[in-house]
Amino acid sequence: MAWLKDHATARTRAGLSRYGIVTAEPVLGVSMADTQRLGRMLGRDHVLAEALWCTGVFDARMLTAFVDEPARVTSAQMDRWCRQFDNWAICDTLCFHLFDRTPHAWAKVDAWSRGRGEFVKRTAFALLWSLALHDKGAAEQRFLGGLRLIEQQAVDPRHFVMKAVNMALRAVGRRGPRVHAEAVAVARRLAASGDAAPRWVGRDALKTLLKAPPTPRPKGRPTVTSKSGPKSRN
Repeated sequence: MAWLKDHATARTRAGLSRYGIVTAEPVLGVSMADTQRLGRMLGRDHVLAEALWCTGVFDARMLTAFVDEPARVTSAQMDRWCRQFDNWAICDTLCFHLFDRTPHAWAKVDAWSRGRGEFVKRTAFALLWSLALHDKGAAEQRFLGGLRLIEQQAVDPRHFVMKAVNMALRAVGRRGPRVHAEAVAVARRLAASGDAAPRWVGRDALKTLLKAPPTPRPKGRPTVTSKSGPKSRN
């Protein structure tokens, strides 16, 4: 915590709102680059990650994504942390750097997609988005099931849910020719909806799906690096 405080800046703290990152938690103002650097210095430590989370400080909680041990993360822990998410940055960072590496990841996509909270549901689709990019050995059927969840939940008009559903649809659509074809079909049905939320999700996703061909189904999971992760698409 002393290291985080020493590397915090008012400029970083003030800049969070520009990216739509609003949280009720105390914020120090540590950059993502410094957070990742400290994570590399510390290494993976499950006990430390839990202690960092319990501080309730936004920057310390972001650090847990680079410190916790995926194999030791429990299902109950994921549920507990997910219920405390209150902004897209903590949600996406945990999904892209920790949750998608746990043995519970796919089960949580399904469970959280039925959640009521905006950031619980956001986490479901941020996690599906991340799995589409990172889980190179996942069976095609998992992504076809993910498309069904996308079509069901695209009716949610909340901003942070809509954005994650859209990004998940675009990412899943790159998982091979069969999945791409089904993703395009889902996007077309959503684009034809009479409701604004699914219509926007479908139309926006189609721009990417029709322009970018699917990638061949990859083999094996790549080595995770600190540079991978979500961009500032909130």
